[in-house]
Amino acid sequence: MTQPVSESYAKGRRETLAALGSSADGLSSVAAAERLERVGPNRLAEARSRPAILRFAAQFNNILIYILIGAGVLKAILGEWIDFAVILAVAVINSVVGFIQEGRAESALAGIRSMLSLHARVRRDGDWVDVEADTVVPGDVVSVRSGDRVPADMRLLEATNLRIEESPLTGESVPANKDTIAADAAAGIGDRHSMAYSGTIVAAGTGVGVVTATGQQTEIGRIQSMVSDIEQVDTPLTRRLEQFGRQLSVAILVLAAVIIVIGKLAHDFTIDELVSAAIGFAVAAIPEGLPAVVTITLALGVQQMARRHAITRKLPAVEALGSVSVICSDKTGTLTQNEMTVRTVVTGRSQYSVEGTGYDPHGSISDESGAVSLGDHPDLTQFVEVMGLCNDARVSEIDGRWQLVGEPTEGALRTLALKAGFDDDAPRLDEVPFESENKFMAILSDLPDGTRAVLVKGAPDRLLDRSTSQLDENGTPEPLDRARWQQIIDELSAQGLRVLAAATRPAPDLKALTIDDVATGLTFLGVAGIVDPPRPEAISAIAKCHTAGIRVKMITGDHSGTARAIAVEMGIVTDPAAPTLTGAELEQMSQTRLREVAGDVDIYARTSPEHKLRIVSALQAQGENVAMTGDGVNDAPALTRADIGVAMGIKGTEATKEAAGIVLADDNFATIERAVEEGRRIYDNIRKSILFLLPTNGAQSLVILVAILFGFSLPLTPVQILWVNMVTAVTLSLALVFEAAEPGIMTRPRRSKDEPLIAGGDLVMIAFVSVLVAAATIAVYFVAKSGGHPLAVAQTAAVNMLVFGQLAYLFNCRYLNSSSIRLGALRGNPMVWYTSGALVVLELVFVYAPFMHTWFGSASLTGVGWVVPIALGVVIFLVIELAKAVARRADPVRSSGA
Repeated sequence: MTQPVSESYAKGRRETLAALGSSADGLSSVAAAERLERVGPNRLAEARSRPAILRFAAQFNNILIYILIGAGVLKAILGEWIDFAVILAVAVINSVVGFIQEGRAESALAGIRSMLSLHARVRRDGDWVDVEADTVVPGDVVSVRSGDRVPADMRLLEATNLRIEESPLTGESVPANKDTIAADAAAGIGDRHSMAYSGTIVAAGTGVGVVTATGQQTEIGRIQSMVSDIEQVDTPLTRRLEQFGRQLSVAILVLAAVIIVIGKLAHDFTIDELVSAAIGFAVAAIPEGLPAVVTITLALGVQQMARRHAITRKLPAVEALGSVSVICSDKTGTLTQNEMTVRTVVTGRSQYSVEGTGYDPHGSISDESGAVSLGDHPDLTQFVEVMGLCNDARVSEIDGRWQLVGEPTEGALRTLALKAGFDDDAPRLDEVPFESENKFMAILSDLPDGTRAVLVKGAPDRLLDRSTSQLDENGTPEPLDRARWQQIIDELSAQGLRVLAAATRPAPDLKALTIDDVATGLTFLGVAGIVDPPRPEAISAIAKCHTAGIRVKMITGDHSGTARAIAVEMGIVTDPAAPTLTGAELEQMSQTRLREVAGDVDIYARTSPEHKLRIVSALQAQGENVAMTGDGVNDAPALTRADIGVAMGIKGTEATKEAAGIVLADDNFATIERAVEEGRRIYDNIRKSILFLLPTNGAQSLVILVAILFGFSLPLTPVQILWVNMVTAVTLSLALVFEAAEPGIMTRPRRSKDEPLIAGGDLVMIAFVSVLVAAATIAVYFVAKSGGHPLAVAQTAAVNMLVFGQLAYLFNCRYLNSSSIRLGALRGNPMVWYTSGALVVLELVFVYAPFMHTWFGSASLTGVGWVVPIALGVVIFLVIELAKAVARRADPVRSSGA
């Protein structure tokens, strides 16, 4: 047998061994070699990668760049090499920037491969030997112990106190207890206690198992296949820019053809004149500065988000978060602190509340009357004594942070003891270690008061079975009231708390401890409710997301009750009876049905990688922009499929980080909310830049179009148009990149997935500004011509008018839907003045530098050539403000969105 055994977790040990053609003694070396030849090495497939030259060439795959390159080729044919060089430089620079910033998604697969074990201890020819992990085959019997990485998927044959850290696969916050009993056939991956999975780490104990799957057939291999098969989704900005580029390109080509037809039929221009005019129009209409502006805006956003602990791996992801409508978040460590904390202690006398979170031992313990001390509460003293001594964990302060050595649950109990002021290392004479079959730990210890006792800590039901008494309000033993304790346990569990119990019995003459010594006769001391507490800042962040119209959905590997309780506490849902979907229920649900309910369900529990992927796909099918957070390799497929993947930087696997667009340096959901705010600001600034650039290109295009329609010489040459585009792109348009977030940015409704980059009202304003600036430019040109000035002087004056018209419009764009006639338009963004000064300097060079006269056909101007454009620029600013006021009256709802 060389194929993986289906549902081996639900089969008996003998049945599994028989199906694999193996035995408890393992395989012979000859049989193992034959199987290795047939099934191949125990490693994951290599990632497919594109050569660098192909990735660079892909940067030119943009219809606007096609038109720009085509215009450059025509210029080369006509021998106009300066124009050709400028056009080509713009296209190449844009592609180089894109090439440098592009993320390599195939790195996610390499990250998953790095999780595999390098060595394994297997039984060959009846002896235990160490072999390379990639030579392990189905049917091999493998031994693992604490600290080992499991080399392949295994059906356990032996398990001694075996606990395995499976959070990369399941999302569980604590190690999973393992045993050899067959699991239910419908069990999700987190409930398959009879299996050990490749890539997971043994947290405690030892185990022996028979390998059921290797390489690509393992659970981690299936996940890698899912990642490689998933088609990544373009970000909303990418889709909008592509759509805008196609629409603009069609319009440019149609109007260029119209220019040629009209010029030939109406004015009998020569072919060279018509080609030059058409190229001039195309160059004028193409916003070649747009790719650079978008890239720089995103790059600056990357820096800003890094200061907010969000590291951006893929440039478009900076803006993508700003347009999300749903955030699917893991629970452990993202919404919660990933530090187990005792929240409640219930004894026979009272119920105590415990303050403080995590492993920091600062925090008080109180009852209804206020803070308490151990000296006044013997019931609490005995309980804390058991939990502190019957414990293998230690907490210590390292570099100002309290850290745990040991298991999280025991760490919570150790911290409870420190908060209560109990830190006595009483001698441990003997112990019965925790085993998954027993679900308790017991020690024999000499206590600080000089007595000897058995101290037991474990699952409440197991300790109740072994107890015959409890302590009353006075600390005196009385008969056990099991019904009362069961009610208390149920109430704490319903709150999402993990419940552990403590019990004891005197043992003055006991020298050694066996499991029979704790079979009966214990005194039940009480229970502790333990939770991985929510991050306070995450609760506030979720509220802000809801205000911004963003749904937050919890997708976790924890049990349904725990997930619901945390969701209510964090404000994800307000109804304690809110619907919850489990992995088992998802298995029975068609994708069509899931699409119908996915939007209404905010809590998903006991999920697998396939479930997370299905949930994300279902939400996207409803038109949602989905952000997915995760830390384990099981999250990689969903992160790849989501509109934007967000990985945890501290506890996240390399595979998850490589699959994500953004990595959180602090693993904090509040950072996601701040990144959403930053993404909205970035989108606003990109939109402002576009609405600034388009009237610029529109005005230039209209100048060419009007000249052809009416048959007069071109007021601007193509190379002069490129000059205007270049200097405004590197100066004025960059000023808007630095605009701060506008007030109320997180109270706006979220953007629709189908909302165009340029809305109908924007088009009206673009057309109005284009006509206004073009009219002023043509007017200046004709005034200069009528004054007897040479063509070069008239064209230079027209260039000046274009530049100062755009400078005036820059101040209009600082507040698109509100008035810019305010002091705020003159301050708050110093880059406005820096770039304006740079523009004036460049324009002075254009007008007066002799080499510019040669390259661009410009000429020196008198003072009138400056005063008139500046004065008309002020008039343009005021007229546009008047138009904005009219637009606000016509559409007050839209105006409120800015």
